[in-house]
Amino acid sequence: MPNEAWNQLLEGNRRFVDDVPQHPNQDTARREALSSDQKPFVTLFGCSDSRVAAEMIFDVGLGDMFVVRNAGQVVDPVTLGSLEYGVEMLGTPLLVVLGHDSCGAVTAAYNAYDTGETPPGFISDVVSRILPTVARARKNNRTTVNETVAQNTMDTVDKIMQLSTIIKTAVEEGRLIIVGLTYQLHDGRTTVVAQYGGDEDAVSSYAS
Repeated sequence: MPNEAWNQLLEGNRRFVDDVPQHPNQDTARREALSSDQKPFVTLFGCSDSRVAAEMIFDVGLGDMFVVRNAGQVVDPVTLGSLEYGVEMLGTPLLVVLGHDSCGAVTAAYNAYDTGETPPGFISDVVSRILPTVARARKNNRTTVNETVAQNTMDTVDKIMQLSTIIKTAVEEGRLIIVGLTYQLHDGRTTVVAQYGGDEDAVSSYAS
């Protein structure tokens, strides 16, 4: 079932990239059918960026995707609890962490790392949580913003696995695949950068 969920997600992305979206599950009948229950096939943790609307990118509809978003995909207890709810309570067989190029939060951390200056207000808290990823990216010779986005996506996947016993257990029992993807704003394509569980060859071969 996890591999089937992955295939369904990537087929939707292909339709979006090819400009032939089906806009499934967005009619009145679907809305009414979901009034008392939901059974999404994927939990997605993505950035709040207005250009990265998850349901549109993957051409899915109401009740298909349990979405958690914040700036820069910052992991905190509330985020983890939300992801665990999607995996354990709703039973989604697929968890996707979605980063994207030109990410504002990652760019702010990238610049703060170089200048020592942080943004005002609570934005600085977001930046401070991403700074270790910037340092790790530089150590790994990932020196551009978009390479740092990929590092942040990989680090987020790793952190979820390290911190959440519920999610780690679901992966170990074969009930869940976690995939880290990066999204290209200019053409809508996604690239696999991290994975836990499932058939790695199968997941990699379906990367857009």
